Amino acid sequence: MADERLLIKQAKQGDMEAFHELVESSKLNVYRLAFDMLRNRHDAEDVSQDVFLQAYRSLDKFRGDAKWSTWLYRITVNTCLDRNKSAMRKALDYREDIGSDGPTEISRQPHDAVLPDRSAESTLIQGHVERALGCLSTQERTVFVLRHYHDLSLKQIAESLSVAEGTVKSYLFRAVQRLQRELAFYRTDLGLENER
Repeated sequence: MADERLLIKQAKQGDMEAFHELVESSKLNVYRLAFDMLRNRHDAEDVSQDVFLQAYRSLDKFRGDAKWSTWLYRITVNTCLDRNKSAMRKALDYREDIGSDGPTEISRQPHDAVLPDRSAESTLIQGHVERALGCLSTQERTVFVLRHYHDLSLKQIAESLSVAEGTVKSYLFRAVQRLQRELAFYRTDLGLENER
């Protein structure tokens, strides 16, 4: 932590080597968070670059009240949310341009398909989880990803998103409830439908 504070201080004074060390120490976590939110490798790479560019430009505003990683998580989440909003606007514009005559049905693999190996089964399960995560609101998905994929505490998530800890708990509770409903067919498949 002391080394991190020193690096931040040096980076604020224009030491590019110090900033490079900060980037190197946190680039994997930033990329993973961006990927978990966007589910696209290229978008995650682009967002990661944007995050560090924004961090460099805003370095003088970093007061050190929160940890460096928490500050980067906040920038990453906001950048991903902005990117999602932009993508949604483009998709809506595109749909308006082509009309509603195009196909709207998403091809879904049946959950009871017989799969020859565990790799294919794992891929299928991951697809179901991804679709279920897609049913969450942006806030619910963000909180769920930060908590369960990145193991952040509720307090860290609250700091990263600039919301109250109670709000984080509420989003997380709703996310888990929704995911349980979306993935309920697994309970039936495993014979657990009568258990609580």
